[in-house]
Amino acid sequence: MGNATSLSELIQEIGRSALNLEDIAAHPALHRYVQEQSQSLIRIYEETPRLASIFATQQRWLMAHVGLSMHFRRDPNDRRKELTVSRFTEVVHKNAVASRNTADAFIKEMLHYNIAEYVAGGDGRTHPLQPTAATIERFTGWVTAHLRTLDHIDGGDRLGRYLERPDMLATLQPLIADGLLASKPVREPNQTFSLFIWLNNGGIVMDWLMSGIDPDHAGQERIPTSVVSIGDFAKWLKLSRTHLGRKLRTAEELGSIGWLGQRGHSVMWVSHGFYEEYMTVQAAKLAVVDNAFKACFPPPQGGD
Repeated sequence: MGNATSLSELIQEIGRSALNLEDIAAHPALHRYVQEQSQSLIRIYEETPRLASIFATQQRWLMAHVGLSMHFRRDPNDRRKELTVSRFTEVVHKNAVASRNTADAFIKEMLHYNIAEYVAGGDGRTHPLQPTAATIERFTGWVTAHLRTLDHIDGGDRLGRYLERPDMLATLQPLIADGLLASKPVREPNQTFSLFIWLNNGGIVMDWLMSGIDPDHAGQERIPTSVVSIGDFAKWLKLSRTHLGRKLRTAEELGSIGWLGQRGHSVMWVSHGFYEEYMTVQAAKLAVVDNAFKACFPPPQGGD
């Protein structure tokens, strides 16, 4: 009986332990799972490109997480904790995500495109804000995509448990935001990844490149993608062909991408190093999500 109790305690302890970056990165099928995740995020972009623009660069993506976390942590009975333009700009600046001016411009853009809206009461910079229902719905898609990937990795049931308690988003998202802001691999990625995160829709550029890779080719030094035409790629992304081409050329000079034939008119490849950079950041994000999930949905205590 003593042995049975010890085994039960061990299983519970394993259940309480969130996956870390190393656990996730070492999974042999990680690419297949992240590829599915990337395709889910690409669908969100295709369905609502304007809304998806809040994730267009890493800076905007982090500001969006900050804004959502402030919304979910608000206290309607304490005006000092409401999400306002002035509080948002201060929190963004304090966390070294962006300057106050950039944060101010971002939140005004969110209001202009009905991604965020004013709530009743207040005026000017003290007027409380909130994300629209459509924004929260689309962000939920981001959360479920990552929970599904984590379930694939260890056979868990995070997504099912979350869907039973979707109200837990209000607790889960702020913890995810905290984790992302504190994650060095997410905020200080390696050279080529950094190059793209400052490009408009840079995250989608990388998702598209990586989602078109055959997992069986992931071990090659030059990994073929599904991209052939820069022009078509830029058109789909609603980016300037010149601007995208400039970024791709810089990445090419770093040895991170190239073409199997004529530049811009043949299959594009990505280097194994660039691929590893991308997967490391994905693993880091997944680890953040899992830590947040375990804090919100702890396993039941006690055992047989």
